[in-house]
Amino acid sequence: MVDQVRIRREKLAQLQQEGQNPFAQTKFEFTSNSAEIRKNFEQMEGKEVSVSGRLMTKRGMGKVMFCDLQDAAGRIQIYLKIDEMDEATFERCRKLDIGDIVGVHGDVFRTQRGEISVRAHEVVLLAKALLPLPDKFHGLTNLETRYRQRYVDLIVNPDVKDTFVKRSLILRELRSFLDGRGFLEVDTPILTPFEIGASARPFYTHHNTLDMDMVLRIETELYLKRLIVGGMDRVYEVGRIFRNEGMDPKHNPEFTTIELYQAYTDFHGMMDLVEDMMKQVAQNVCGSLVVPYQGHEIDLGHWERLTMIDAVKKYSGVDFRDWKTDEDAIASAKAHNVALPELPTKGAILAEFFDAFVEEKLIQPTFIYDYPVEISPLAKRKPDDPAFTERFEYFINATEFGNAFSELNDPIDQRGRFERQVAERKSIEPDCRAQVDYDFINALEYGMPPTGGLGFGIDRLVMLLTDSASIRDVLLFPTMKPLNGVKDEIGVNSQPIESPKAEPEKIDFSKVEIEPLFKDFVDFETFSKSDFRAVKVLACEAVPKSKKLLKFTLDDGTGTERTILSGIHAYYEPEELVGKTCIAITNLPPRPMMGIDSCGMLISAVHHEEGEEKLHLLMVDDHIPAGAKLY
Repeated sequence: MVDQVRIRREKLAQLQQEGQNPFAQTKFEFTSNSAEIRKNFEQMEGKEVSVSGRLMTKRGMGKVMFCDLQDAAGRIQIYLKIDEMDEATFERCRKLDIGDIVGVHGDVFRTQRGEISVRAHEVVLLAKALLPLPDKFHGLTNLETRYRQRYVDLIVNPDVKDTFVKRSLILRELRSFLDGRGFLEVDTPILTPFEIGASARPFYTHHNTLDMDMVLRIETELYLKRLIVGGMDRVYEVGRIFRNEGMDPKHNPEFTTIELYQAYTDFHGMMDLVEDMMKQVAQNVCGSLVVPYQGHEIDLGHWERLTMIDAVKKYSGVDFRDWKTDEDAIASAKAHNVALPELPTKGAILAEFFDAFVEEKLIQPTFIYDYPVEISPLAKRKPDDPAFTERFEYFINATEFGNAFSELNDPIDQRGRFERQVAERKSIEPDCRAQVDYDFINALEYGMPPTGGLGFGIDRLVMLLTDSASIRDVLLFPTMKPLNGVKDEIGVNSQPIESPKAEPEKIDFSKVEIEPLFKDFVDFETFSKSDFRAVKVLACEAVPKSKKLLKFTLDDGTGTERTILSGIHAYYEPEELVGKTCIAITNLPPRPMMGIDSCGMLISAVHHEEGEEKLHLLMVDDHIPAGAKLY
């Protein structure tokens, strides 16, 4: 690699000395692209054309050369022969490297082997590639490198570009659908003056002129509903949203949503809109209502509708109607190994049952509606059952894709819910800076008509329609942790500097408290039955609806992936654990947690410092193979 870079830089220096600096070129007028030439070959054969793009292959070093030129539309072969051009130009072409960007003037023809090509008369070097592209036989396959260097990924993996072309088409179709229904696209603030009481954690920044902290928005809802108050009866926003939370295959700290609001309808109207919209987008983008996704055939032409109560009863056998009190619900949760929420009311526990038993079963498109009021602070209560709200979420392939309400327009009820929500947040997180948005309450007091609202993630929809397993596959530049620190990542520390030798880190163990050692002895026969093994972390993600659990997919050396859940999310983000070598007990019986069987236990070291628990996941040298047994 070092030699290749040196040679390319020497070629550039020579060109510059000869007055042929490629970076002095300011433009190149091309008349055709690869796709047009292939499609219209009969009409274009023998015609003069100009094409431009990147050299992807180069063959032949005598008096004839063949190159593959890649432009925005595909690839076309370039035929270069010393008799067809100026000799000096041909000699410069021989020195071109794979990756160089060129402009070609020539005529369209078909070679003796039948390949549609451009016979070059003149070649202009437009930009010199100083770094070589990945090996042509292996390509760029490492996922981390592909995400970090998307520019290279797009060059060498054509399917990646197709994904992002389809993403653009999906957005175009969504806008077309909503515009056709009379909705108006609007923009609302990204920087907001304070944190609202929702559970999502925001990013904070500081406004220097106003000398005030500001928050990057976690939703577009409250501003859009102000517009409904103002008489803009159908509005939507394609909005960038920011949440300072975990990262996994379905979550990125910044993501794109569409939120829309329609006056004088309810959540049933939103259900109908979702069905119609999804059908139109799938048909126009994919050409079919049945789309493949991760081994399933998803039929977007058929949607099931279930209340949350009926869905929980269908998949767990537990009937919410049998719970008379919160204590009944708590007892039922314990009997079914369902995690209790921080505030264990009947409605909140029903939602936990849904997470544990139902969501993973919802492969085909399904609306789940009538949500408990405890988890729906912005939805209107059901007139005949005020413990529930007129809210739905829709699920595909065991994943929530969108959320809709009959919007709450009673300012008195809304004020009470907001104030309770903020109080509950502060009881759990005393240092949080959440506030009630009283200006929104003020807007509601001017009167908001009955309104249906819907919010859904663009990224997950693109994942579905492009059969992409991870949200990073559909984001051009996903959020990544720098490999060597932020300064190194952006080149600040690229030049060597003299610095004093760093002193070894001094650790003060004087405040460490450890639990007393066990006094009871365990016989060697019992101990020897515990199977401690080295395991490699293949994947790690946050468990939905849980603030503590991480789900690990592990290589334990058997060839079959092992799943273990561990409550260490407060100490680690999922992405920093992928690829690590850890220690696990592998012969414990499976334990159901949040509806997932945890098959074993990862070993962590726990101690206390000044009353605060500290935890370190036990990680060992990566040279230890998966499955190695500990003695």
